[in-house]
Amino acid sequence: MTETREDTPPEEKGPSAGQRFWQELTTGNIMVTLLSVVLALVIGAVLVAISDPRVQDAAGYFFARPGDLFSATWSSVGDAYAALFTGSLIDVSEYTVGRALRPFGETLTNATPLIAAGLAVAIAFRAGLFNIGAEGQIILGAIFAGYAGFAFDLPIIVHVTAAVVAGIVGGAIWAGIVGVLKAKTGAHEVIVTIMLNNIAAFLLAYLLGTVAFQRPGRQDPISPFVDESAQLPRLVESTRVHAGFLLAILAAAIIWWLLSRSTLGFRLRAVGNNPNAAHTAGMSVAGTYVVVFVLAGMLAGLAGASLALGTERHLNTGISGGLGFDAITVALLGRANPWGTVAAGILFGALRAGGVTMQARTGTPIDLVLVVQALIVLFIAAPPLIRAIFRIRVRAKEPVATASKGWES
Repeated sequence: MTETREDTPPEEKGPSAGQRFWQELTTGNIMVTLLSVVLALVIGAVLVAISDPRVQDAAGYFFARPGDLFSATWSSVGDAYAALFTGSLIDVSEYTVGRALRPFGETLTNATPLIAAGLAVAIAFRAGLFNIGAEGQIILGAIFAGYAGFAFDLPIIVHVTAAVVAGIVGGAIWAGIVGVLKAKTGAHEVIVTIMLNNIAAFLLAYLLGTVAFQRPGRQDPISPFVDESAQLPRLVESTRVHAGFLLAILAAAIIWWLLSRSTLGFRLRAVGNNPNAAHTAGMSVAGTYVVVFVLAGMLAGLAGASLALGTERHLNTGISGGLGFDAITVALLGRANPWGTVAAGILFGALRAGGVTMQARTGTPIDLVLVVQALIVLFIAAPPLIRAIFRIRVRAKEPVATASKGWES
């Protein structure tokens, strides 16, 4: 008989899938991100309260009637955030479902270009590059898509498809310039993209003063309306949300597959992690830079097309509205993950939509929304601060497992 040693320790088992999920949820990046948003909203509430004249008046006689201060503070913050909620998700005071959901439609409308442009920044981040030029790429995408939309007469399906593709091509060309300069000359992408942002803005202003782009009978810089056959159709009646939102979600799915399932995605991530090692392994680092910026430009061009064909339906000098810079924030909040970028885009779209209602109903400055966005990014960039404030324990690194245990650290 074979002897069994009684002192042999039992084989250690790794955590189950459920335990790993809960550990990641409570100690990982997801919890830090959620708490960053919560903390930003709390600080925003403090700013709302101290800027409200009612709260200031009640503070003047605090020791006489302290309850008035607390009541005024609660009322001020509650009214502001209730208006923010009503303006971004659902207005229960409306008498039809369509009108009640109009605020959520406005949120998705605002989120559409943010998602597409955020993906343009995120994919560059994953390759170790900083695409600060999403603003210019959005403008070029809008120029190409808008011109294709009002200058040509095509059948409805062909026209809208051609206009969207034109916008994607416009963004790809503008970002491709950065990729080529980076690959051929080593020019820093941050400097080049910032300069191209300015060139794109002045180019749009110039074109809107030409006969080819200026609306007949108008002297101000504005283009003709995009033909109905080239407009992105509305998804919900009585709202502005259009098919561009579905294209942005489709783009996120494609980028997720590309980064996590394709050979090209592996190459992008390898170059982003260590370009020298990738070069030693036989990968073309310079070629990867060009590919990354072309892909980023396509995504930003899609954002521009959604603005020109779906939201504004014409060109004007402020069509981008600084969305390219907000896209950097969205990509950071989404941690350069495609689905995280989608969630961050919807959150920022809700803040934009709700901020207008909040200002109209309560008088709270819409600049508060910008403060909250900045605070979110600040806290996202400083995870140790969030962990210290909320006393979140740092997840311990798992021991390196052998092949027989089936998982590794």
